Amino acid sequence: MTVTYEGTKGSVVKIFHRSVLPGSLAGIVVDLVLCFSAMLLAASTLTSKYMTIPRAVPELPLILFGATQFALVTALMYALVGLYRPNSISMVAAAVRTAVALCIAGYVTSLTLRIVADRGYIELLIPTAIAYLGVGLVLARVGFAVMRSTVALPKLLIVGTSPEARAIAADLRKQKPLAHDVIGFYSATRSPQKAGATIDGLRVFPNDTNLTELASRLDVQEIIVAVREQRGGGLPMDQLLECRIRGVSVLDLAGFCERTKGEVPIDSLKGSWLVYGHGFVQGNLRRFLKRLFDIVGSLVLLVLSAPVMILAMLAIRLDSPGPVIYRQARVGLGGRVFTCPKLRSMCVNAEQDGVAKWASKDDPRITRLGAFFRKTRIDELPQLLSVLKGDMSLVGPRPERPSFVDELKESIPFYELRHSVKPGITGWAQVRFHYGASLEDAKRKHQFDLYYVKNNSLVLDILVLIETVSVVLFYEGH
Repeated sequence: MTVTYEGTKGSVVKIFHRSVLPGSLAGIVVDLVLCFSAMLLAASTLTSKYMTIPRAVPELPLILFGATQFALVTALMYALVGLYRPNSISMVAAAVRTAVALCIAGYVTSLTLRIVADRGYIELLIPTAIAYLGVGLVLARVGFAVMRSTVALPKLLIVGTSPEARAIAADLRKQKPLAHDVIGFYSATRSPQKAGATIDGLRVFPNDTNLTELASRLDVQEIIVAVREQRGGGLPMDQLLECRIRGVSVLDLAGFCERTKGEVPIDSLKGSWLVYGHGFVQGNLRRFLKRLFDIVGSLVLLVLSAPVMILAMLAIRLDSPGPVIYRQARVGLGGRVFTCPKLRSMCVNAEQDGVAKWASKDDPRITRLGAFFRKTRIDELPQLLSVLKGDMSLVGPRPERPSFVDELKESIPFYELRHSVKPGITGWAQVRFHYGASLEDAKRKHQFDLYYVKNNSLVLDILVLIETVSVVLFYEGH
């Protein structure tokens, strides 16, 4: 079973100057080391008993090659089955997914070793490595448990007592296991505070307390400024700067949510943060690499998915009357409207009155096959042709209908920013949030889309595609 060092879950890793949330980096590194070490131990155990005369390939390079492949393929399979995703799954589900991943990784490694240089011990190599791996996983989990119980959590202070500040504190305190020690709130208002005042069981420090001295006395490592309006002298900016100089991390609400949740909150978002902050890089090199990635990826996926699409088309024809392919106007790059093809999942004339309606759970307009197609995303496969054409990308915000866009622009701040990149077949919002069926869902998904637009990169595209596999395979996000 994969090891996840929960204390690092949600932390941001900078790769090629882009913010990427790969789940648990420490867990990935530990898994790689454990798999590599288990393979070496298995080989050292077996070669002493089943040693053969080296032929074209020397023994040590062969073993190192097999250990490296086993570690990399296992980590990739862990990712594809969703073991590095932030959502929690049961121990039974994790064990089943781990077993599947190890079986596939073991088979691929064994097959490759046989092709490179067959040896008498290869039949027993993978089972022995998995046995050693099991022992290593137990020891690693015990080690992490000891670390969590002995190493003090970083202390965090929240500036502000607004509902947003209280929501952050509640989210941090609900994490299992805890990643931060929330020590309390620092009032951003000049109104007098009662001695020993608390909010949700956390202490409230009055505004007249020197913030720098407070942070030093309580050994605060991080300060979150959760104040919507920061003008007017309510915030001690000079003291916050002093804290920053002394090595205390200071983040505003948007920066904190971007780092820990992979989304950009729009309720407290300011245009200046978007203008002066990092990200939103859309250079010529990025566009070229993304287009090349889209062309190659869509061609490969079209070849692989062609049998599935043909079977799906035949099933639609037999299941209900009407066209097999459904074409719908969607809004794409720069607000341009294009025609988006999908396999039909609804009854014919589902919107007889001509008014666009949100799809909902147990929507009566959806056919029997349509429900399955939507869960498995099979209905989206024809959009690979739109990717090849250039109207869409493999990864990006999902394109919306023009009537919905007009409505959402009036209700959601900065909504048009999602049109600064091509829409995608899958996206960051699709792998991080459930199927949207209301205005509130669209608002929350837009926060994830903003994160993607701001931090888009080839690495993030690959991460989204990997996570999409587990979302489709295990119906996550529905």
